[in-house]
Amino acid sequence: MSNPPQAVVLMGVSGCGKTSVGAELSRILGWPFFDGDDFHPPENVAKMAAGIPLNDDDRAPWLANLHDLIAEHLRRGQSVLLACSALKQKYRTQLAAGNPGTVFVHLKGDFDLIFGRMQARAGHYMKAEMLRSQFATLEEPTEALTVDINQNLDRIVVEIITQLKKS
Repeated sequence: MSNPPQAVVLMGVSGCGKTSVGAELSRILGWPFFDGDDFHPPENVAKMAAGIPLNDDDRAPWLANLHDLIAEHLRRGQSVLLACSALKQKYRTQLAAGNPGTVFVHLKGDFDLIFGRMQARAGHYMKAEMLRSQFATLEEPTEALTVDINQNLDRIVVEIITQLKKS
């Protein structure tokens, strides 16, 4: 008997490695990977590029689209990986509502580590200066697998796969 499909949501503040981890997990597990950033409407991207944090009204249609993306894959019996900050509990609740098998993986690191990584990357619309607002908004998940990102990508991915098998 095969395992039921899962939706694994890689969550955390900008710069924690959601996209890199998701791409590597996709390669290893063979599951499709979607970066939630790619689903933001242009007006959200413009706000973030201007250094203006999104509010809940900005996020509502975006989260609804991501919920539906998860639902569609699970309905087809297909596991899926999604990178989404999901900083507040109500966002995680919305993503998981009616989507059994949704698991959140919190990619956790401290401000200085992530800020240093963000300063080193180019071509991303999220400015490192906005990181403080993300940490202020983050509601630490109580029902998520938590992985320390102060290690290399391979170790992070192995730890996630190991935790998923145990859960």
